[in-house]
Amino acid sequence: MDQAFSLLCSVLFLTSGAMNVALAILYIIGLWRILEKSGLKGWLALIPGIRDYELGRCAGREPEGRAYCMTAFVIIAINLITALIGQRNVTAENAESAASFIMILTVVMIPIAIVRFVYGIRVFGGLIQVYGLKKRWIWLCLLSYTCWIPALIWGFGKKYQPEWQVEDLRAAMARLASSGSVTVMDEGLTVNLKERSATEYFRKKTLLRDIHMSIPQGHMVLLLGGSGAGKTTFVNAVNGYEKADAEVMLNGGNMYTQYKKMQYEVGFVPQSEMMRGKDTVLSTLLDAARLRLPKDVSARQRRERVDEVMKIFGLLPVKNNLVEKLSGGQKKRLSISMEFISNPSLFILDEPDSGLDGVMARELFRQLRLIADTGKIIIVITHTPDRVIDLFDDVIVLAKDSARTGRLAFYGSVEEARRFFGRDTMEEIVKSVNRREEGGDGLADEYVMRFAEARNG
Repeated sequence: MDQAFSLLCSVLFLTSGAMNVALAILYIIGLWRILEKSGLKGWLALIPGIRDYELGRCAGREPEGRAYCMTAFVIIAINLITALIGQRNVTAENAESAASFIMILTVVMIPIAIVRFVYGIRVFGGLIQVYGLKKRWIWLCLLSYTCWIPALIWGFGKKYQPEWQVEDLRAAMARLASSGSVTVMDEGLTVNLKERSATEYFRKKTLLRDIHMSIPQGHMVLLLGGSGAGKTTFVNAVNGYEKADAEVMLNGGNMYTQYKKMQYEVGFVPQSEMMRGKDTVLSTLLDAARLRLPKDVSARQRRERVDEVMKIFGLLPVKNNLVEKLSGGQKKRLSISMEFISNPSLFILDEPDSGLDGVMARELFRQLRLIADTGKIIIVITHTPDRVIDLFDDVIVLAKDSARTGRLAFYGSVEEARRFFGRDTMEEIVKSVNRREEGGDGLADEYVMRFAEARNG
């Protein structure tokens, strides 16, 4: 009886192993065809880990595919180590240590498996979107016993075709990256940014690419883009704080090669307010004047400039008040005044209306509009643009392409933006270029290419 039971268990084990191998082969065959449909090399489906990365590329989720690939390699490494330990001669002396080591590997495997499951959802979710299918397909994709079903259906079904091919899209984006530079203006801001990149996990990551524009003096410009589109990276590249592979010219001066001279020409107001609460408004601005005005400016000239700025922003009545006693709107005006002390030609503001109600925000933007009318260039980032959009001249729209690189999806007047995107509001425009998993329409690549083609004639 015991021998029969042991034989039955052996047969079931062999049958289960053979079935797993058969299902894995079916999955690879289907994945081979999916990669070919997306313009990639099908034989890469044979390589564990690499096929996960390539699948991420097919899904337009290359960063997720990279993480999905790494989890596969880690799991393979853990399984190999466990197998090697099992093949060693385990004696009474080392049995306990071997068991402890295998237990540690098992504990490590659990979070890795969870991470792999999460990234699997993202990769297969993106692939489902690329094929224009319903979300319920995800349940078949995530189980090892059923993932071969969608792989074969999508791979060999003629009616299942991806919306775009990976290599075609990359080639199109590469062509756009090599064109579109604008002529440098003698007056105003000219940006010819080829690339802004950084190193992340020993790998080059392109943050921005192919952004070219000229902004005339006296223009107030709205900078739009979803989370991660590169708005802050862009303004840091423009003001010279983070240099890019770019040429940034302001009224004939080069922001990179003449930075010490040009730093007085640019004012940048960050979202966070960096002021000491126990200082008065007057002392705060005098300190700002000592920092931001050239060294050869006298104390009398600094005080005259401070008084002028306080008058412009309506701070004279509260000049002796402590910063901590100011209202939210007064603190915002003071924060802006600190940067305006140097009388910059270019003024960049990140969320200047955060925490303000509609009335206070509009009054603040109306003041910025008056400053722009004196010949200054003002670039503003705000998440509530529609309540003050009538005060702006132009709109810059940045969007993440399929490679998660910030690209220029539009630059032009407010009315031109509405016609170009076919949207009535700025919030709808941002939604149109946001990725689908972020609640957007996922049209970034389409608008980036369309705008580049229109710009290049």
